[in-house]
Amino acid sequence: MIFWIASYPKSGNTWLRALISSYFYSKDGFFSKEIIKNIDQFPEKIHFQGLNYDKKNITDTTKLWILAQERINRDKKTKFFKTHNIYGSINNFNFTNKKNTLACIYIVRDPRNVITSLKNHYELSYDEAFEFMINERKYIFDYHKKDDYSDFQFIGSWKTNFQSWKYQNEFPIKFIKYEDLLEQTYSVALDLVEFINKVQKNSNKIDKIKLQNAIDSTAFDNLKKNELKYGFFFFFFSKLENKKIPFFNLGPSNQWSKILDKNIQDKILDSLRDNLKELSYL
Repeated sequence: MIFWIASYPKSGNTWLRALISSYFYSKDGFFSKEIIKNIDQFPEKIHFQGLNYDKKNITDTTKLWILAQERINRDKKTKFFKTHNIYGSINNFNFTNKKNTLACIYIVRDPRNVITSLKNHYELSYDEAFEFMINERKYIFDYHKKDDYSDFQFIGSWKTNFQSWKYQNEFPIKFIKYEDLLEQTYSVALDLVEFINKVQKNSNKIDKIKLQNAIDSTAFDNLKKNELKYGFFFFFFSKLENKKIPFFNLGPSNQWSKILDKNIQDKILDSLRDNLKELSYL
């Protein structure tokens, strides 16, 4: 059964996967770039291998989402997958369902910090990044793969994305905030491991030394050092600077109150005030 690690883009999904994979897929809890491969993205082209679809048609894989997940679940083993997709449907094709989903961990981040990461990652202006975040029809794909939309993900707006997962009642969900994981890392990580064990009906005692190793080795500064020393699978190529940009860039130093000008702060506040209150960001 699939265990989703879901989020809107640039919200801490990679950090969360690094932490979870270090605890559950290593002997001692220490992170390596090979470890995170155990939590792959869905969808990817490999998931539709042998199936009939038009890779040049942006939404054609949506008709195969459930079938692909059924193939993944044939061995009935728990598998973690990352996604930025909303919990919803396109062309009446559901992204997932309770038959194929064991549970979900969703990580949300203050949109006033998300916007700077989006701006940098997609090389946008702040105004463009804001429009990106409130676009209810927004989708993403690997733009390096010309005319191949196999990994198409319908992410919707920042608001719709988190609400679609948070308020579903089809399967268990653990909803966490990036800021809590940053400020109370051990207690949040412990809660996550307990949640994962519970839904898997795993009675194994939590290895607290291993968990601390996972936390320490996936701290932002250590992930950044690891990337500089060994490289990382995820990066983006700057068209403006004509070079690869490190994946682990700002992290905790991305503080909206010190970075955003008042105009952008006001735009986000006017548009998302109720949601910021809903998540106790106001």
